[in-house]
Amino acid sequence: MRTDVVIVGSGLAGLTAALHAATNGLHVTVVTKSMLGGSTPMAQGGVAVALASEDDPALHARDTLVAGAGLSREEVVGVLTREGPSRILELIGRGAHFDLDDQGNLALGQEAAHSRRRILHASGDATGAELMRASLEAVRRHPRIHLREGVFVCELLVNDGQVMGVAAPGEALVASATVLATGGVGRLYRYTTNARESTGDGIAMAARAGARLQDMEFVQFHPTALDAGGDPLSLITEAVRGEGGWLVNGAGQRFMLELHPDAELAPRDVVARGIWAELSRGQRVYLDARKLGHRFARRFPTVARLCAEHGLKPETDLLPVVPAAHYFMGGIAVDARGRSSLPGLWACGEACSSGLHGANRLASNSLLEALVFGARVGDDVAQAPPVRPLAVPALRRAEADPALEARLRELMWRHVGLVRQEAGLALAQRELEELALPPGSSEVCNMREVACLIAASARARCESRGAHYRSDLPDSEESWSHRRVVVEQGRVEVREEAARCAS
Repeated sequence: MRTDVVIVGSGLAGLTAALHAATNGLHVTVVTKSMLGGSTPMAQGGVAVALASEDDPALHARDTLVAGAGLSREEVVGVLTREGPSRILELIGRGAHFDLDDQGNLALGQEAAHSRRRILHASGDATGAELMRASLEAVRRHPRIHLREGVFVCELLVNDGQVMGVAAPGEALVASATVLATGGVGRLYRYTTNARESTGDGIAMAARAGARLQDMEFVQFHPTALDAGGDPLSLITEAVRGEGGWLVNGAGQRFMLELHPDAELAPRDVVARGIWAELSRGQRVYLDARKLGHRFARRFPTVARLCAEHGLKPETDLLPVVPAAHYFMGGIAVDARGRSSLPGLWACGEACSSGLHGANRLASNSLLEALVFGARVGDDVAQAPPVRPLAVPALRRAEADPALEARLRELMWRHVGLVRQEAGLALAQRELEELALPPGSSEVCNMREVACLIAASARARCESRGAHYRSDLPDSEESWSHRRVVVEQGRVEVREEAARCAS
Protein backbone atom coordinates (compact mmCIF):
# COMPACT_ATOMS: atom_id res chain seq x y z
CA MET A 1 0.00 0.00 0.00
CA ARG A 2 1.04 3.59 -0.56
CA THR A 3 0.03 6.66 1.38
CA ASP A 4 1.37 10.16 1.90
CA VAL A 5 1.79 9.70 5.64
CA VAL A 6 1.74 6.59 7.81
CA ILE A 7 1.30 7.11 11.54
CA VAL A 8 2.02 4.19 13.84
CA GLY A 9 0.02 4.62 17.03
CA SER A 10 -3.42 6.02 17.75
CA GLY A 11 -3.11 7.98 20.98
CA LEU A 12 -3.68 11.71 21.25
CA ALA A 13 -0.34 12.65 19.66
CA GLY A 14 -0.83 10.37 16.66
CA LEU A 15 -4.41 11.45 16.02
CA THR A 16 -3.52 15.13 16.36
CA ALA A 17 -0.73 14.65 13.83
CA ALA A 18 -3.17 12.85 11.52
CA LEU A 19 -5.72 15.66 11.68
CA HIS A 20 -3.16 18.35 10.92
CA ALA A 21 -1.57 16.37 8.08
CA ALA A 22 -4.96 15.65 6.53
CA THR A 23 -5.99 19.28 6.89
CA ASN A 24 -2.87 20.12 4.87
CA GLY A 25 -4.24 17.96 2.04
CA LEU A 26 -2.29 14.75 2.69
CA HIS A 27 -3.68 11.23 2.70
CA VAL A 28 -2.97 9.66 6.07
CA THR A 29 -3.05 6.05 7.23
CA VAL A 30 -3.10 5.44 10.99
CA VAL A 31 -2.17 1.92 12.09
CA THR A 32 -2.31 0.48 15.60
CA LYS A 33 -1.56 -2.98 16.90
CA SER A 34 -4.71 -3.13 19.03
CA MET A 35 -7.71 -0.85 19.49
CA LEU A 36 -7.70 2.87 18.74
CA GLY A 37 -6.78 5.17 21.60
CA GLY A 38 -3.52 3.90 23.07
CA SER A 39 -2.87 4.92 26.70
CA THR A 40 -4.52 8.34 26.37
CA PRO A 41 -7.97 7.28 27.67
CA MET A 42 -6.30 6.19 30.93
CA ALA A 43 -4.98 9.70 31.65
CA GLN A 44 -6.83 11.10 34.65
CA GLY A 45 -4.85 14.09 35.89
CA GLY A 46 -5.59 16.73 33.27
CA VAL A 47 -3.92 19.16 30.90
CA ALA A 48 -1.60 21.88 32.14
CA VAL A 49 -2.02 25.15 30.26
CA ALA A 50 -1.59 28.84 31.13
CA LEU A 51 -5.10 30.26 30.66
CA ALA A 52 -5.81 32.03 33.96
CA SER A 53 -5.52 35.82 34.20
CA GLU A 54 -2.86 35.48 36.93
CA ASP A 55 -0.88 32.96 34.86
CA ASP A 56 1.12 33.18 31.66
CA PRO A 57 3.23 30.87 29.46
CA ALA A 58 6.47 32.19 30.96
CA LEU A 59 5.41 31.01 34.43
CA HIS A 60 4.37 27.64 33.03
CA ALA A 61 7.75 27.42 31.30
CA ARG A 62 9.60 28.24 34.51
CA ASP A 63 7.81 25.46 36.40
CA THR A 64 8.55 23.01 33.59
CA LEU A 65 12.25 23.90 33.61
CA VAL A 66 12.48 23.49 37.38
CA ALA A 67 10.87 20.05 37.20
CA GLY A 68 13.23 19.07 34.37
CA ALA A 69 16.19 19.34 36.76
CA GLY A 70 18.44 21.25 34.38
CA LEU A 71 18.02 19.08 31.28
CA SER A 72 14.94 20.59 29.66
CA ARG A 73 15.61 22.51 26.46
CA GLU A 74 14.33 26.04 26.98
CA GLU A 75 13.32 26.60 23.36
CA VAL A 76 11.19 23.45 23.28
CA VAL A 77 9.60 24.31 26.62
CA GLY A 78 8.75 27.74 25.23
CA VAL A 79 7.05 26.17 22.21
CA LEU A 80 4.88 24.01 24.48
CA THR A 81 3.78 26.78 26.80
CA ARG A 82 3.24 29.44 24.12
CA GLU A 83 1.31 27.24 21.68
CA GLY A 84 -0.58 25.27 24.32
CA PRO A 85 -3.52 27.68 24.71
CA SER A 86 -4.22 27.66 20.95
CA ARG A 87 -4.18 23.87 20.84
CA ILE A 88 -6.64 23.69 23.73
CA LEU A 89 -8.98 26.12 21.98
CA GLU A 90 -8.63 24.03 18.81
CA LEU A 91 -9.61 20.92 20.74
CA ILE A 92 -12.61 22.69 22.26
CA GLY A 93 -13.57 23.63 18.73
CA ARG A 94 -13.60 19.90 17.90
CA GLY A 95 -16.12 19.36 20.66
CA ALA A 96 -14.03 18.52 23.73
CA HIS A 97 -15.78 19.41 27.00
CA PHE A 98 -13.72 20.54 29.98
CA ASP A 99 -15.05 21.05 33.51
CA LEU A 100 -16.41 24.53 34.32
CA ASP A 101 -16.53 26.48 37.58
CA ASP A 102 -19.65 28.04 39.13
CA GLN A 103 -19.32 31.08 36.85
CA GLY A 104 -19.19 28.95 33.71
CA ASN A 105 -15.48 29.48 33.11
CA LEU A 106 -12.93 26.73 32.61
CA ALA A 107 -12.15 25.22 36.03
CA LEU A 108 -8.42 25.18 36.79
CA GLY A 109 -6.98 22.75 39.34
CA GLN A 110 -3.72 22.62 41.28
CA GLU A 111 -1.08 19.91 40.99
CA ALA A 112 2.37 19.32 42.41
CA ALA A 113 5.21 21.63 41.32
CA HIS A 114 2.86 24.06 39.52
CA SER A 115 3.02 27.61 40.85
CA ARG A 116 -0.50 28.40 39.59
CA ARG A 117 -3.83 26.63 39.24
CA ARG A 118 -3.63 25.67 35.56
CA ILE A 119 -4.85 22.08 35.25
CA LEU A 120 -7.89 21.49 33.05
CA HIS A 121 -9.98 18.39 33.74
CA ALA A 122 -12.87 16.67 32.03
CA SER A 123 -15.54 14.85 34.03
CA GLY A 124 -13.34 15.22 37.09
CA ASP A 125 -10.73 12.58 36.34
CA ALA A 126 -11.59 11.31 32.85
CA THR A 127 -9.62 13.89 30.90
CA GLY A 128 -7.78 11.54 28.57
CA ALA A 129 -10.98 9.72 27.66
CA GLU A 130 -12.72 12.98 26.75
CA LEU A 131 -9.81 14.24 24.65
CA MET A 132 -9.73 10.94 22.78
CA ARG A 133 -13.49 11.00 22.23
CA ALA A 134 -13.34 14.41 20.58
CA SER A 135 -10.22 13.54 18.56
CA LEU A 136 -11.52 10.17 17.38
CA GLU A 137 -14.79 11.70 16.24
CA ALA A 138 -12.87 14.29 14.20
CA VAL A 139 -10.54 11.65 12.74
CA ARG A 140 -13.38 9.34 11.76
CA ARG A 141 -15.15 12.19 9.98
CA HIS A 142 -12.12 13.18 7.93
CA PRO A 143 -12.19 11.75 4.39
CA ARG A 144 -8.39 11.72 4.00
CA ILE A 145 -7.68 9.66 7.15
CA HIS A 146 -7.74 5.85 6.95
CA LEU A 147 -7.74 3.89 10.24
CA ARG A 148 -6.43 0.34 10.58
CA GLU A 149 -6.56 -1.61 13.82
CA GLY A 150 -4.84 -4.89 14.65
CA VAL A 151 -1.70 -4.26 12.54
CA PHE A 152 1.56 -5.08 14.35
CA VAL A 153 4.26 -3.03 12.67
CA CYS A 154 7.59 -4.83 12.98
CA GLU A 155 10.17 -2.69 11.22
CA LEU A 156 10.81 0.59 9.45
CA LEU A 157 11.46 0.41 5.73
CA VAL A 158 14.85 2.07 5.18
CA ASN A 159 16.82 2.60 1.98
CA ASP A 160 20.16 4.45 2.00
CA GLY A 161 19.32 5.98 5.37
CA GLN A 162 15.89 7.24 4.23
CA VAL A 163 12.79 5.94 5.99
CA MET A 164 10.16 4.99 3.40
CA GLY A 165 7.36 3.50 5.46
CA VAL A 166 6.78 0.50 7.68
CA ALA A 167 6.55 -3.28 7.36
CA ALA A 168 4.19 -5.70 9.09
CA PRO A 169 3.86 -9.48 8.63
CA GLY A 170 2.70 -9.99 5.06
CA GLU A 171 2.40 -6.34 4.05
CA ALA A 172 4.02 -2.94 3.92
CA LEU A 173 2.96 0.70 3.89
CA VAL A 174 5.18 2.87 1.71
CA ALA A 175 4.96 6.54 2.67
CA SER A 176 6.73 9.83 2.09
CA ALA A 177 6.52 10.53 5.82
CA THR A 178 6.54 8.00 8.65
CA VAL A 179 5.45 9.09 12.12
CA LEU A 180 6.04 6.98 15.23
CA ALA A 181 3.51 7.77 17.96
CA THR A 182 3.67 4.39 19.68
CA GLY A 183 3.72 5.55 23.29
CA GLY A 184 5.98 4.67 26.18
CA VAL A 185 7.63 1.74 27.92
CA GLY A 186 5.65 1.20 31.13
CA ARG A 187 5.07 -2.48 30.35
CA LEU A 188 8.78 -3.10 30.94
CA TYR A 189 8.11 -2.88 34.68
CA ARG A 190 6.33 -5.22 37.06
CA TYR A 191 4.16 -2.36 38.35
CA THR A 192 2.80 0.10 35.81
CA THR A 193 -0.21 2.28 35.14
CA ASN A 194 0.31 2.02 31.37
CA ALA A 195 -1.80 0.06 28.93
CA ARG A 196 -0.59 -3.42 27.95
CA GLU A 197 0.42 -2.03 24.57
CA SER A 198 3.16 0.22 26.05
CA THR A 199 6.05 -2.06 25.12
CA GLY A 200 8.39 0.44 23.46
CA ASP A 201 7.80 -0.88 19.94
CA GLY A 202 8.44 2.36 18.06
CA ILE A 203 11.57 3.14 20.09
CA ALA A 204 12.97 -0.33 19.39
CA MET A 205 12.21 -0.07 15.66
CA ALA A 206 13.86 3.35 15.46
CA ALA A 207 16.93 2.05 17.28
CA ARG A 208 17.28 -0.89 14.88
CA ALA A 209 16.99 1.50 11.93
CA GLY A 210 19.85 3.61 13.32
CA ALA A 211 17.88 6.60 14.63
CA ARG A 212 19.34 8.56 17.53
CA LEU A 213 17.77 8.03 20.96
CA GLN A 214 18.31 10.10 24.09
CA ASP A 215 17.46 10.41 27.81
CA MET A 216 16.71 6.68 28.06
CA GLU A 217 17.62 6.62 31.76
CA PHE A 218 14.68 8.82 32.77
CA VAL A 219 11.62 6.75 33.69
CA GLN A 220 8.99 8.48 35.81
CA PHE A 221 7.16 6.45 38.43
CA HIS A 222 3.77 7.71 39.54
CA PRO A 223 3.74 7.69 43.33
CA THR A 224 0.18 6.50 43.83
CA ALA A 225 -1.08 3.48 41.94
CA LEU A 226 -3.79 1.52 43.75
CA ASP A 227 -2.03 -1.48 45.32
CA ALA A 228 -4.99 -3.82 45.11
CA GLY A 229 -4.09 -6.16 42.26
CA GLY A 230 -4.57 -5.75 38.53
CA ASP A 231 -2.18 -5.33 35.63
CA PRO A 232 -1.95 -2.52 34.78
CA LEU A 233 -2.54 -1.00 38.19
CA SER A 234 -5.25 1.61 38.58
CA LEU A 235 -3.91 5.12 38.87
CA ILE A 236 -4.94 7.43 41.70
CA THR A 237 -4.51 10.82 40.11
CA GLU A 238 -2.12 13.34 41.64
CA ALA A 239 -5.03 15.75 41.85
CA VAL A 240 -6.28 13.82 44.90
CA ARG A 241 -3.18 15.04 46.77
CA GLY A 242 -3.68 18.46 45.21
CA GLU A 243 -7.11 18.61 46.81
CA GLY A 244 -5.78 17.67 50.25
CA GLY A 245 -5.18 13.93 50.37
CA TRP A 246 -2.03 12.88 52.24
CA LEU A 247 0.21 9.84 52.54
CA VAL A 248 0.60 7.76 55.70
CA ASN A 249 2.44 4.57 56.55
CA GLY A 250 1.08 1.59 58.44
CA ALA A 251 1.67 3.43 61.72
CA GLY A 252 -0.43 6.37 60.54
CA GLN A 253 2.57 8.71 60.18
CA ARG A 254 2.73 11.38 57.46
CA PHE A 255 6.28 10.56 56.44
CA MET A 256 6.49 13.07 53.55
CA LEU A 257 6.51 15.99 56.00
CA GLU A 258 10.10 15.10 56.93
CA LEU A 259 11.28 14.59 53.35
CA HIS A 260 10.30 17.77 51.51
CA PRO A 261 8.84 21.22 52.32
CA ASP A 262 5.94 20.54 49.96
CA ALA A 263 5.25 17.12 51.53
CA GLU A 264 2.77 15.24 49.33
CA LEU A 265 2.96 17.93 46.66
CA ALA A 266 6.72 17.52 46.16
CA PRO A 267 7.93 16.50 42.67
CA ARG A 268 6.84 13.03 41.69
CA ASP A 269 10.27 11.44 41.95
CA VAL A 270 10.66 12.66 45.52
CA VAL A 271 7.23 11.36 46.55
CA ALA A 272 7.73 8.04 44.76
CA ARG A 273 11.08 7.44 46.47
CA GLY A 274 9.58 8.39 49.81
CA ILE A 275 6.95 5.70 49.37
CA TRP A 276 9.59 3.23 48.12
CA ALA A 277 11.63 3.80 51.30
CA GLU A 278 8.63 2.99 53.48
CA LEU A 279 7.86 -0.14 51.43
CA SER A 280 11.52 -1.22 51.66
CA ARG A 281 11.23 -1.05 55.46
CA GLY A 282 8.29 -3.43 55.36
CA GLN A 283 5.64 -0.75 55.81
CA ARG A 284 2.54 -0.46 53.70
CA VAL A 285 1.68 3.00 52.42
CA TYR A 286 -1.78 4.49 52.15
CA LEU A 287 -3.39 7.55 50.64
CA ASP A 288 -5.69 9.15 53.17
CA ALA A 289 -8.40 11.14 51.39
CA ARG A 290 -11.11 10.62 53.98
CA LYS A 291 -11.43 14.30 54.76
CA LEU A 292 -12.82 14.84 51.26
CA GLY A 293 -15.82 12.78 52.33
CA HIS A 294 -18.58 12.49 49.76
CA ARG A 295 -16.89 15.19 47.64
CA PHE A 296 -14.39 12.51 46.57
CA ALA A 297 -16.87 10.65 44.36
CA ARG A 298 -18.07 13.87 42.74
CA ARG A 299 -14.54 15.19 42.09
CA PHE A 300 -12.91 11.87 41.17
CA PRO A 301 -15.61 9.57 39.82
CA THR A 302 -13.16 7.36 37.90
CA VAL A 303 -10.97 6.74 40.96
CA ALA A 304 -14.05 6.16 43.13
CA ARG A 305 -15.30 3.54 40.67
CA LEU A 306 -11.91 1.82 40.53
CA CYS A 307 -11.75 1.75 44.33
CA ALA A 308 -15.26 0.32 44.54
CA GLU A 309 -14.21 -2.52 42.21
CA HIS A 310 -11.72 -3.51 44.92
CA GLY A 311 -14.15 -3.05 47.81
CA LEU A 312 -12.68 0.27 48.96
CA LYS A 313 -14.55 3.47 49.90
CA PRO A 314 -12.31 6.58 49.76
CA GLU A 315 -14.59 8.48 52.13
CA THR A 316 -13.99 5.92 54.91
CA ASP A 317 -11.01 3.72 53.91
CA LEU A 318 -7.29 4.28 53.58
CA LEU A 319 -6.25 3.47 50.02
CA PRO A 320 -3.15 1.23 49.66
CA VAL A 321 -0.70 2.64 47.12
CA VAL A 322 2.57 1.70 45.42
CA PRO A 323 4.73 3.59 42.89
CA ALA A 324 4.34 2.36 39.31
CA ALA A 325 6.09 3.05 36.00
CA HIS A 326 4.03 5.82 34.48
CA TYR A 327 5.83 8.00 31.94
CA PHE A 328 9.01 7.84 29.85
CA MET A 329 11.02 11.02 29.32
CA GLY A 330 13.42 9.32 26.90
CA GLY A 331 12.92 7.98 23.40
CA ILE A 332 13.60 8.88 19.78
CA ALA A 333 15.58 12.11 19.67
CA VAL A 334 13.64 14.78 17.76
CA ASP A 335 13.75 18.51 17.20
CA ALA A 336 10.90 20.91 17.91
CA ARG A 337 9.18 19.87 14.67
CA GLY A 338 9.33 16.18 15.56
CA ARG A 339 12.05 15.36 13.03
CA SER A 340 14.33 12.47 13.97
CA SER A 341 17.94 11.94 12.88
CA LEU A 342 16.72 9.82 9.94
CA PRO A 343 15.21 11.56 6.88
CA GLY A 344 11.56 10.60 6.44
CA LEU A 345 11.01 9.74 10.12
CA TRP A 346 9.11 11.87 12.63
CA ALA A 347 8.02 11.01 16.16
CA CYS A 348 5.66 12.58 18.68
CA GLY A 349 4.18 11.86 22.07
CA GLU A 350 5.79 9.57 24.61
CA ALA A 351 7.81 7.67 22.00
CA CYS A 352 10.09 10.66 21.43
CA SER A 353 12.40 12.90 23.39
CA SER A 354 12.68 16.53 22.35
CA GLY A 355 14.29 17.61 25.61
CA LEU A 356 10.96 19.04 26.76
CA HIS A 357 10.70 17.06 29.98
CA GLY A 358 14.39 16.92 30.80
CA ALA A 359 15.05 14.60 33.73
CA ASN A 360 11.52 14.72 35.13
CA ARG A 361 8.16 15.53 33.52
CA LEU A 362 6.06 18.20 35.18
CA ALA A 363 2.62 16.84 36.07
CA SER A 364 -0.04 17.11 33.33
CA ASN A 365 2.35 18.34 30.64
CA SER A 366 2.09 15.13 28.61
CA LEU A 367 -1.38 15.65 27.13
CA LEU A 368 -0.42 19.19 26.17
CA GLU A 369 2.77 17.85 24.59
CA ALA A 370 0.69 15.43 22.51
CA LEU A 371 -1.49 18.27 21.25
CA VAL A 372 1.26 20.82 20.57
CA PHE A 373 3.88 18.58 19.02
CA GLY A 374 1.40 16.26 17.34
CA ALA A 375 0.12 19.36 15.52
CA ARG A 376 3.67 20.46 14.67
CA VAL A 377 4.49 17.06 13.20
CA GLY A 378 1.26 17.04 11.20
CA ASP A 379 2.11 20.44 9.75
CA ASP A 380 5.74 19.56 9.04
CA VAL A 381 5.27 16.25 7.19
CA ALA A 382 3.78 18.11 4.23
CA GLN A 383 7.37 18.94 3.27
CA ALA A 384 8.39 15.27 2.83
CA PRO A 385 9.39 14.40 -0.76
CA PRO A 386 7.74 11.41 -2.47
CA VAL A 387 9.49 8.03 -2.23
CA ARG A 388 9.74 5.12 -4.65
CA PRO A 389 8.59 1.55 -3.89
CA LEU A 390 11.15 -0.87 -2.47
CA ALA A 391 11.49 -4.53 -1.57
CA VAL A 392 9.56 -5.62 1.51
CA PRO A 393 11.28 -7.92 4.04
CA ALA A 394 9.62 -11.21 4.97
CA LEU A 395 8.45 -10.85 8.56
CA ARG A 396 6.50 -12.99 10.97
CA ARG A 397 5.15 -12.33 14.42
CA ALA A 398 6.44 -14.56 17.22
CA GLU A 399 4.19 -16.19 19.77
CA ALA A 400 3.76 -14.39 23.08
CA ASP A 401 5.81 -15.71 26.00
CA PRO A 402 4.20 -14.57 29.30
CA ALA A 403 6.90 -16.21 31.47
CA LEU A 404 9.71 -14.45 29.61
CA GLU A 405 7.90 -11.12 29.80
CA ALA A 406 7.31 -11.55 33.54
CA ARG A 407 11.00 -12.25 34.15
CA LEU A 408 12.02 -9.15 32.20
CA ARG A 409 9.55 -6.97 34.08
CA GLU A 410 10.76 -8.22 37.46
CA LEU A 411 14.40 -7.57 36.50
CA MET A 412 13.59 -4.02 35.48
CA TRP A 413 11.53 -3.36 38.61
CA ARG A 414 14.22 -4.63 41.00
CA HIS A 415 17.33 -3.22 39.37
CA VAL A 416 16.41 -0.45 36.88
CA GLY A 417 13.50 1.09 38.73
CA LEU A 418 13.09 3.79 41.36
CA VAL A 419 16.45 3.25 43.06
CA ARG A 420 19.47 2.08 41.06
CA GLN A 421 23.13 1.27 41.66
CA GLU A 422 26.02 0.00 39.57
CA ALA A 423 25.95 -3.65 40.62
CA GLY A 424 22.21 -4.00 40.04
CA LEU A 425 22.34 -2.24 36.69
CA ALA A 426 25.20 -4.46 35.53
CA LEU A 427 23.30 -7.56 36.67
CA ALA A 428 20.17 -6.43 34.83
CA GLN A 429 22.10 -5.76 31.62
CA ARG A 430 23.76 -9.16 31.74
CA GLU A 431 20.57 -11.09 32.43
CA LEU A 432 18.58 -9.14 29.86
CA GLU A 433 21.15 -9.86 27.18
CA GLU A 434 21.06 -13.57 28.07
CA LEU A 435 17.28 -13.91 27.73
CA ALA A 436 16.42 -16.50 25.09
CA LEU A 437 13.96 -14.81 22.76
CA PRO A 438 11.52 -16.61 20.45
CA PRO A 439 12.23 -16.27 16.70
CA GLY A 440 10.29 -13.61 14.85
CA SER A 441 9.08 -10.12 15.76
CA SER A 442 7.26 -9.62 19.04
CA GLU A 443 6.60 -7.18 21.84
CA VAL A 444 8.95 -9.03 24.19
CA CYS A 445 11.79 -8.67 21.65
CA ASN A 446 11.18 -4.92 21.58
CA MET A 447 10.90 -4.83 25.38
CA ARG A 448 14.27 -6.55 25.77
CA GLU A 449 15.95 -4.18 23.32
CA VAL A 450 14.61 -1.06 25.03
CA ALA A 451 15.26 -2.46 28.52
CA CYS A 452 18.92 -3.03 27.67
CA LEU A 453 19.25 0.57 26.46
CA ILE A 454 17.59 1.96 29.60
CA ALA A 455 19.94 -0.04 31.83
CA ALA A 456 23.01 0.96 29.81
CA SER A 457 22.00 4.63 29.85
CA ALA A 458 21.39 4.50 33.60
CA ARG A 459 24.91 3.11 34.08
CA ALA A 460 26.33 5.85 31.87
CA ARG A 461 24.78 8.71 33.88
CA CYS A 462 27.07 8.72 36.91
CA GLU A 463 24.92 10.91 39.15
CA SER A 464 21.34 11.25 40.37
CA ARG A 465 19.07 13.70 38.58
CA GLY A 466 15.29 13.97 38.38
CA ALA A 467 13.67 10.59 37.92
CA HIS A 468 17.08 8.84 37.67
CA TYR A 469 18.27 8.05 41.19
CA ARG A 470 21.40 6.06 42.00
CA SER A 471 21.94 5.12 45.64
CA ASP A 472 25.68 4.76 44.95
CA LEU A 473 25.82 8.26 43.40
CA PRO A 474 23.03 10.12 45.22
CA ASP A 475 24.00 13.70 44.33
CA SER A 476 23.38 15.78 41.23
CA GLU A 477 26.68 16.92 39.77
CA GLU A 478 27.04 20.31 38.10
CA SER A 479 29.35 18.77 35.51
CA TRP A 480 26.46 16.57 34.34
CA SER A 481 23.91 19.37 34.01
CA HIS A 482 24.80 19.91 30.33
CA ARG A 483 25.43 16.28 29.41
CA ARG A 484 23.02 13.98 27.62
CA VAL A 485 23.20 10.22 27.32
CA VAL A 486 22.65 9.39 23.66
CA VAL A 487 22.20 6.08 21.85
CA GLU A 488 23.14 5.85 18.20
CA GLN A 489 23.85 2.78 16.06
CA GLY A 490 23.65 0.68 19.21
CA ARG A 491 26.32 2.68 21.06
CA VAL A 492 25.62 4.50 24.33
CA GLU A 493 27.58 7.75 24.62
CA VAL A 494 27.67 10.74 26.96
CA ARG A 495 27.72 14.00 24.99
CA GLU A 496 27.90 17.62 25.94
CA GLU A 497 24.60 19.28 25.13
CA ALA A 498 24.47 20.13 21.44
CA ALA A 499 23.05 23.27 19.85
CA ARG A 500 19.55 24.11 20.96
CA CYS A 501 16.59 22.84 18.96
CA ALA A 502 15.09 25.43 16.65
CA SER A 503 11.52 26.36 17.46
